[in-house]
Amino acid sequence: MIQKNGKIILLGLLSTVMMVMLLATSSEAKTDPSDDERSKLESYIKFTKIVNLINSQYVDEVNTTDLIDKALKGLLNNLDAHSSFLNEKDFKELNEQTKGEFGGLGISIGMRDGALTVIAPLQGTPADKAGMKAGDIVLKINDKATLSMTLDEAVSLMRGKPKTDVTLTIVRKGENKPLDIKITRDIIKVQSVYVKKVDNDILYLHVSSFDQKVVDDVKKALKDEENRTGIILDLRNNPGGLLDQAVGLVDLFVDEGVIVSQKSRDKNENIEFKAKKEDTNTKTPIVVLVNGGSASASEIVSGALQDKKRAIVVGEKTFGKGSVQVVVPVGSNEALRLTVARYYLPSGRTIQAVGVTPDVIVYPGKATRENNASFSIKESELKKHLESELEKIDGKEETEKSTIVDEDENGTLENNTVVTQEQIYNDAQLKSALDILKVLMITAKK
Repeated sequence: MIQKNGKIILLGLLSTVMMVMLLATSSEAKTDPSDDERSKLESYIKFTKIVNLINSQYVDEVNTTDLIDKALKGLLNNLDAHSSFLNEKDFKELNEQTKGEFGGLGISIGMRDGALTVIAPLQGTPADKAGMKAGDIVLKINDKATLSMTLDEAVSLMRGKPKTDVTLTIVRKGENKPLDIKITRDIIKVQSVYVKKVDNDILYLHVSSFDQKVVDDVKKALKDEENRTGIILDLRNNPGGLLDQAVGLVDLFVDEGVIVSQKSRDKNENIEFKAKKEDTNTKTPIVVLVNGGSASASEIVSGALQDKKRAIVVGEKTFGKGSVQVVVPVGSNEALRLTVARYYLPSGRTIQAVGVTPDVIVYPGKATRENNASFSIKESELKKHLESELEKIDGKEETEKSTIVDEDENGTLENNTVVTQEQIYNDAQLKSALDILKVLMITAKK
């Protein structure tokens, strides 16, 4: 026993001496180190001692590489919800994800108050079709509890081979008990921009995520629909994406000033992204739709247009993800995903953990419409109406058919480039946005 302890002490002393030497050669030598430097040195020494003790005394033999990797994961995860250590497997999955096509559920998740929370399901993906909603809290993934689970671990469990199933146990606002939702994995191909028309003078742009083609697609839509005198920009359930696409989208409607700034620990690395005058539409009235599933890049767009007084923002408060992560390779197969800065809107306000508050708060649901049960009819229509009532009494079949033949049983048009009145009245937020936009359009004409 004495011999074993002697080895441990010797090993600890050797490691400590080596660490002191390394620190001495990698930093400026000072005869009287400050308290901060002394504290750092003691912390490094403590970490080395603990690793040595585990290696030599833990009941099972431990692989040192695995031990350090786990320590690094814990270190990064305790900084914030978005920083992480990516081992070879994680780094490979990240590279696959950035290609824009991958096997999974089509769901964006984040940490809110320590809980694994759905930011938004991407439109048309398995998660969207299965009924997942922004704000759902994921309790279990295939019977594995998500408490103390990292984002990377959760994403890894949700991914898998296409056509295989995963069951998410969720807590949803308004439901009395947890729900089990079964989702079949598939290759995720996301269409980022959906272009539709409302009436004869409004362009509806739904941006579902910010990939590399968003600015080009919106530019094309604006060019193809030059006669539109109002724009609805729908960013609901948009979990974010590429910063340059968010900046570029705002730049289409703003011709000067800062769009967003990026501030880090080192002031020399602070960046401001400014608008350019070229190819800018500053006249067409805009209303932006957001909700709790709008995060990151979509918050930059909505917040910048709001600060610039270029658009009215309608809907619900956004998610509040305004931090910047970079992936720093560590060797050839591993990396750190590290939070290095925060985004700030033109007014100087932050998005992180705060979000964007709409100018007009509107909650989801159906819009109020006329009461069809009431007897309200114009004099010019009275005779025809009474004739049809007599036909009902006499048992005659109605000969005229409804002229509304272009909607399916869900109230959506077969030609999905047009937003129907039924869709508008089934979406209170969209209805409010259109009403506000029409007022802005009238004002602009004057």
